[in-house]
Amino acid sequence: MSMEETLTKVRECVWELPTSYKKGMRVPGRIFLNDKSIKELEAGAVDQVANVACLPGIQKFSIGLPDIHFGYGFSIGGVGAFSARTGIISPGGVGFDINCGVRMLRTNLTEEEVRPKMKELIDTLFKNVPSGVGSKGQIKLQKGQIDEVLNNGAEWAVENGYGWDHDLKYLEESGKMEEANSEKVSEKAKKRGIPQLGSLGSGNHFLEVQKIEEIIDKDAARTFGVKKGEVAVLIHSGSRGCGHQVCSDYLRTMDKAYKRHKINIPDRQLACAPVDSDEAQDYFQAMAAAANYAWANRQMIVHWVRESFEQIFRKSAEDMEMNIIYDVAHNIAKKEIHEIKGRNTEVYVHRKGATRAFGPGRKEIPSAYKKIGQPVIIPGTMGTASYLLHGTQTAMEETFGSTAHGAGRKMSRAGAKREFKGEEVQKYLASIGIIVKATSMPIVAEESPGAYKDVDEVVKTAHDAKISKLVAKMVPLGVAKG
Repeated sequence: MSMEETLTKVRECVWELPTSYKKGMRVPGRIFLNDKSIKELEAGAVDQVANVACLPGIQKFSIGLPDIHFGYGFSIGGVGAFSARTGIISPGGVGFDINCGVRMLRTNLTEEEVRPKMKELIDTLFKNVPSGVGSKGQIKLQKGQIDEVLNNGAEWAVENGYGWDHDLKYLEESGKMEEANSEKVSEKAKKRGIPQLGSLGSGNHFLEVQKIEEIIDKDAARTFGVKKGEVAVLIHSGSRGCGHQVCSDYLRTMDKAYKRHKINIPDRQLACAPVDSDEAQDYFQAMAAAANYAWANRQMIVHWVRESFEQIFRKSAEDMEMNIIYDVAHNIAKKEIHEIKGRNTEVYVHRKGATRAFGPGRKEIPSAYKKIGQPVIIPGTMGTASYLLHGTQTAMEETFGSTAHGAGRKMSRAGAKREFKGEEVQKYLASIGIIVKATSMPIVAEESPGAYKDVDEVVKTAHDAKISKLVAKMVPLGVAKG
């Protein structure tokens, strides 16, 4: 049976997976894909949407977003919201790279000013921002400081000289989840996090210098402070080994907890515990601490990006107007209020490879953006466009204020290395005016544009489904990769 036969089309770019698809489904699935992409949808990702729909306390729908693909437990591009009274919390709904996310930094520099110095700029960024597998940051934390980072996030970074006070206003959660508790983070996770603070990491993490190529929504672009022809920077990084260890630690805890609490789950990777249990709350506090680590990490990278631009262009970061547009988290669970059946309801929203996309008026949005909605940043690959969008009321109603997080892989890393040669990818990108510097050529091969879905299709689907609306298109000039 084809996916079109399995799923029912609700409206343009929205498909429903009925509860009859799998025994135990408590709610239907909702998958956001266009008519072309639905034909390429992996059966395994659909099964994961159905599996999530079987979890206790799930509300409204189990959701698959336009970049949906097979993941650990939840699909990547998956969202599930669970009642704060009767639901569960599951590490598989967040993933290993807790608060992997993207931050967008604007400048008033033009492409004409930047392109002649692009190689020098990328070399400087690569030198100033440590990257790669197991990469170590530039600073050495004193004993006990890791707890301050875990509890205070980006606030700690700014207080220690990494950035400007007003940066915090333009970060999701202001760069700090109040629920964080470093005591719930293992010594092993702390030990992994201490040397890596202030580093980019490897894989799909990157620093990308871009130009704003097209303005799609002039009013929103004006509100967000982006202008055609100007240069921006995207920073994509997460919680490094600290977050990975937190996930690993609590997966072991949850593997025992779901059995002890007699929770029936269709997949062991969805190991979970009731929201009010010690296991669930301990994980949530540890996850929030790892999320704070990631916000501090990106904040330190912003500081070094500003310093790198100052070094190359001989101007202050203030004169170059290097302000943060916004910072979004991609792998996270949040306690939020959403309208369900006409009532404001407290839920734990799990976003796995998904961007929060709150519509106009939400109190969580910076006051400067309240009339437009939250900025949404969806990166492509190092050879394709990235996009700035804004959240919508439709997203609030249909996806718990969520949208896609990126292009989404269509090829495994091992498959990409068999298919592509890093040197050839780098040479091709140079031929179209994109400078790439990476720690190794296998990384370039793994991250080849051909290993990913078409980001243009992903964002068009999100726009057409009205779960986020297009504001601006950015294209890469240079990329530093771990």
